[in-house]
Amino acid sequence: MNFFSTARKLLQQNIREYGMYIALFVIMIYFTIMTEGTFISSRNIVNLVNQTGYIAVLAVGMTLVIIIRHIDLSVGFLAGFLGAIAAIAMADPKVVAAGMSLPIYVVIPMTLGLGIIAGLLTAFLVAQMKIPSFVASLTGWLIYRGAILVVTESTGTIIIADDAFNAIGNGFIPDIPDIGILPGVHKLTLILGLFAIVIMIFGEFNERRKKQAYDFETLPIEMFIIKIVFISVIIGAITWILAGYQGLSWTAVVVLIVALLYHFIMSQTVLGRHIYAVGGNPDAAELSGISVKRLIYIVFGSMGMLSALSGILFASRLQSATTTAGNLFELDAIAAAYVGGVSAAGGVGKVIGSIIGALVMTSLTSGMNLMGIGISYQYMVRGAVLAAAVIFDVATRNTGK
Repeated sequence: MNFFSTARKLLQQNIREYGMYIALFVIMIYFTIMTEGTFISSRNIVNLVNQTGYIAVLAVGMTLVIIIRHIDLSVGFLAGFLGAIAAIAMADPKVVAAGMSLPIYVVIPMTLGLGIIAGLLTAFLVAQMKIPSFVASLTGWLIYRGAILVVTESTGTIIIADDAFNAIGNGFIPDIPDIGILPGVHKLTLILGLFAIVIMIFGEFNERRKKQAYDFETLPIEMFIIKIVFISVIIGAITWILAGYQGLSWTAVVVLIVALLYHFIMSQTVLGRHIYAVGGNPDAAELSGISVKRLIYIVFGSMGMLSALSGILFASRLQSATTTAGNLFELDAIAAAYVGGVSAAGGVGKVIGSIIGALVMTSLTSGMNLMGIGISYQYMVRGAVLAAAVIFDVATRNTGK
């Protein structure tokens, strides 16, 4: 079998995993050509990453929820409400005047804790009361929408003046002192990108050795090397583009930490295997000794925490809390998860895929904005992409690929 036949076979066998990367690559090339390079400029890519942050975080949590065959519609307004709570605790005029404002190192853990509690309340309705997650989370959607209006009704917009908090959504990691090498380039970002490439290569070789030790199927060595080189080039290119502006943003750092942590949980831990087992067949998982109720609490509690983190990122980026915060966030997160390869039937999906899905949806919006396409047509295009992702899921599932 020649090289091209092998490549074609591997693509067909792994089309669900590789399809999202191909789609993102095609979208970025198309908009780069149509905008004469503006789309791929350092400034636009940095803005794109920051715009993706709060949706990507939600998409990670939504991926776990959909894997176990549930849905959470409350996450958007929960994020907006908790972002407003964080703003009130730090910057509301009445709170400040009373001398009761809280520092950032108290506000962030408090907000994340409230998110966990909110997620557990939804889980209680689903796990204990046996209420369908659609209805249980729709209840939360209504409650948190009203709660945002209540907490912001006096001022409408709460301006956040805390520089440390605002840096989360607008700041960048510091650079090493300029030593005359590569002036104008963020050198610490380049070093971190190189480190990421080394870690990726080590991880790929280590995983390959483990598979070979147990006689699992592995890629032919030629294809494996091409895969390593391709991923390294992509990481290197993105790193160079980011370094050309102001480097890696704190939002990107937060998203990377969340993505790596949840990727490790889902791929390397017993908890992750149990989540996939419940999504594949809840009854069989229960009979095998897995507590489905406990996993529902864990997954929805995690979703609540990530909703709080999303609210923090959004409030930090705007440097304020508004009455419209959280509007349609849940739909963007669900769309990102599906585009990223999560199956509507449950049991299938990857955390990294949901990040790619969020990038796909944000790239579409950014590219169409640069091309001057109206918002009405943007919604139509994004809807068509979501429909294509679900059709792709059904087609590959039915063919067993």
